Amino acid sequence: MGAVIPLTDLDIEVLAQARADGRLPALVPDPEIATATYDKYETHRLLQRLGLPSPPTVLPGETPESYPVMVKPRRGSGARSIHLAHDEAQARFFVGYVDEPVMVQRAMRGPEFSIDCLGDLDGRCLNAIPRTMLESRGGESIKGAVIRDEELIELGRTVMERLGVRGPATIQAFRDEEIGLGITDVNTRFGGAFPAPMYAAAPGRTYPELIVALAAGERVEPHVGVFNAGMTFTRYYWQLELDGDLRPTGRDIVPGGPPAPR
Repeated sequence: MGAVIPLTDLDIEVLAQARADGRLPALVPDPEIATATYDKYETHRLLQRLGLPSPPTVLPGETPESYPVMVKPRRGSGARSIHLAHDEAQARFFVGYVDEPVMVQRAMRGPEFSIDCLGDLDGRCLNAIPRTMLESRGGESIKGAVIRDEELIELGRTVMERLGVRGPATIQAFRDEEIGLGITDVNTRFGGAFPAPMYAAAPGRTYPELIVALAAGERVEPHVGVFNAGMTFTRYYWQLELDGDLRPTGRDIVPGGPPAPR
């Protein structure tokens, strides 16, 4: 059978249509779900229709329930052009400042989490592994820990199955001190911190292994909540220098990396 896996937001709608047309065995949701989850305001509306928690969100020109708010591009990624506004004047300024369609969403007060999930070909959630977001840069998780939080595990499973997500997904949510959980993003692809859930999964049940099994036509049974909690991860960037002939110079740069072993 085989399988095609999306790695960026730009691929998902194309792959979803190719799957719907029978041209590719892509592990992606149906086209209408792929389209809705690429637009953050449409994601909010979709979550509301399905009875899933989403922070209060309006379009420019509408009055938010409260301040502060986050002014966000509707099709942004990597935390690009997201601005915190404390009042109406600031919100109006940032709406005009960002040069693309935006939405205005309640600024959530509380910790942020990501839930790394995997769905099978029928849209059943095979597993949902939550992790904390201790530090992020440019929208990418840099430090975090895999945690056992039953509410988050159930939220991940419910989102996956109500949306019918095939393949990987990363669901981002805050636990607000006033309104509880609120989903701020649904990315139907692997997240940047994917190694965290991979190493937390039980042997033989890592997401790559499960995808290979699905691609081979095997039926994998759901095992939501089966993983090793308590694992902490951190990431760092490595820069490779090349000469004019694109050959490594040997002067690799690891800014802020771990100390050299002794």
